[in-house]
Amino acid sequence: MSELTESNYKRISIINWLLTVPVMVLFAWPYFYGAGLIGMDILIRYTGAFIFAVPFMLTILHGHVTMALGSVHRHHYYNWMNEDKPLTYGLFFHPIFVKTRFRLILLMISLLILPIGYLLRI
Repeated sequence: MSELTESNYKRISIINWLLTVPVMVLFAWPYFYGAGLIGMDILIRYTGAFIFAVPFMLTILHGHVTMALGSVHRHHYYNWMNEDKPLTYGLFFHPIFVKTRFRLILLMISLLILPIGYLLRI
C-alpha cells in the first residue's frame, strides 16, 4: 500500500491539527513566563508568545509530515492540501509556512517584541 493516498494525507492532517495546540503551549510558555518576569503587558505577552511558538510548531509539524511520507514525497502532501483542499485541510498550511526563512523571521519578530514591550511598560 502506498503512503501517497488521500486517506493517508487526511490522517496526517488530522494528527497535525491535534498536535497544534499542545505544541503551541509547549513552546509558548517559556516566552510568556519570561515576558512576565520583566513586567510586560499581558496582551503583548500573549502576542509575543504566540509569534514565538509558531515557528517551532511549524517545524515539528513539518517534521511529522517528513517522517510520515519521506522528504522525497512530502511535496505531494502539501500540493494536495493547497490545491485540492485549500479551505479545509490546507487552511493552516500555506506553502510559505514550510520555508525556513519565514519561520526565522517570525522568531526574530517575537524576540524584537521583548525590548519593545519592556520599553512600553514604562
